[in-house]
Amino acid sequence: MLLCSAETMRGIDKTAIEEYGVPSTYLMTNAARAVAQAALARLPESGGVAAVFCGPGNNGGDGVAAAAFLLRRGVEVRAFLVGSREKMTADTLEMERRLLEQGGALEDFTDAPDLEEYLSRCDVIIDALFGTGLNSPLRGDALRAVGLINDTDAYVISADIPSGVHADTGAILGEAVCADETVTFALAKAGLFLEPGCTMCGKITLADIGIPKELTRSARPLCYAVMDGDVSLPHRRPDTHKGDYGRALIVAGSVGYTGAPVLAAKAASVTGAGLVTLAVPESVYTIAAVKCTEEMVFPLPASAEGTLSPLAAYPVMDRLSKSDVCLIGPGLGRVAPIREIVAAALKNAKVPLVLDADGINAVAGNIDVLDEASCPVILTPHDGEFARLAGSLPGDAPDGRLGAARRFAEQHGVVVVLKGHRTITALPDGSAYVNTTGGPAMAKGGSGDVLAGMITAFIAQKFPIKDAVLAAVYLHGLAGDIAARRLGEYSVTASAIIEALPEAISSVIS
Repeated sequence: MLLCSAETMRGIDKTAIEEYGVPSTYLMTNAARAVAQAALARLPESGGVAAVFCGPGNNGGDGVAAAAFLLRRGVEVRAFLVGSREKMTADTLEMERRLLEQGGALEDFTDAPDLEEYLSRCDVIIDALFGTGLNSPLRGDALRAVGLINDTDAYVISADIPSGVHADTGAILGEAVCADETVTFALAKAGLFLEPGCTMCGKITLADIGIPKELTRSARPLCYAVMDGDVSLPHRRPDTHKGDYGRALIVAGSVGYTGAPVLAAKAASVTGAGLVTLAVPESVYTIAAVKCTEEMVFPLPASAEGTLSPLAAYPVMDRLSKSDVCLIGPGLGRVAPIREIVAAALKNAKVPLVLDADGINAVAGNIDVLDEASCPVILTPHDGEFARLAGSLPGDAPDGRLGAARRFAEQHGVVVVLKGHRTITALPDGSAYVNTTGGPAMAKGGSGDVLAGMITAFIAQKFPIKDAVLAAVYLHGLAGDIAARRLGEYSVTASAIIEALPEAISSVIS
């Protein structure tokens, strides 16, 4: 799904009105109807009670018009203006006129002494305080209104975007409405899908409000959301063998960290790689070999501390030359030989490298090695690892996690998989994708190792790198969702995610 910026949406609205001759009040009326219909679906057949909080701008106009729709359907509804009447737009004033014709009124928020008592009776509350143009923290009456909305037990519907959520970054501007449903207009906005704004949106409904299709089809994306139906895998041809599905090399593990390499290797096998070789320090070889029955385990020279020694560089490079993809990092530890091995691999590899965990830490102090890489590079950092790479947390960037990930990918010519509740995949060409599967059940040690193994497996199978990464991220989250349904949010483990992978993968084979 294409996700647009606030600026792009404003341009589309302007073009529709000024060049295509679509009346602005027509668009507002259609938006209001969609919001009102969402409210009616949550109101009792007897009519119910509703409140609408309206700002003076056009988002407020959507709310005023929605109140008029509800009034006509026999709903007890009151609309409250939060803000100055002097700032009301022409279209919002027109919607107030229509509300008055229906016998309603746009009440002043500050002159409603019975407001809290009324809200306690409401079945539905509509948030139409601010639209996509909000760029500064809420304050004054707007802040108080958001607090009142969030304190009620009513079903909350936001018009276009929850008030207080930045439309482009998903940042919370001080406070934000916590909606049960958001009815967004014409095109989805990026802030609805990005952390932390995505946690405030509830169910997202996309409403057609009458903007010409050619305008929405040609819209410039800020990024894309990977949704159900966006990922598909082909059936395998019957005349194939293990060599057709790639040779994956995984360099991982150390004393005390034997789970990470095994999880990554097993995930790679279950995700379809033809041959998986797991190279570990000889100090943990026996443990890994016992745990891996399908994967080939190979010992590497180890230090006295149980991590890779400098002598491991040669066998790693030898194995790398015979592989289709290499994952370096899970559980390796932060020691000097790892930095040397990663730097050598980046300089000499002719196949894609996936750097996860300590593979990422190995380049954090020497980013230049990424710029000199001889092969495609995929990095899979969580926020803390990203901060070690870029010098600051991605959420602290002015343009948020999306902007930080995109900028790093472009600057260094790498694929960045910025892990989180809504994992962001940023590509070197500037495009970016937000994943929509997965949840809190996956917040367990080892989950990232599983994802790294899956990415490695899809690349081994010769899928284009973009497709391989997006499929792995989506299916990793989907498997987590399946495991959560089976086991509950508290009890999902990384192994349970692997066990759910066959069902997840089968669901997207076409």
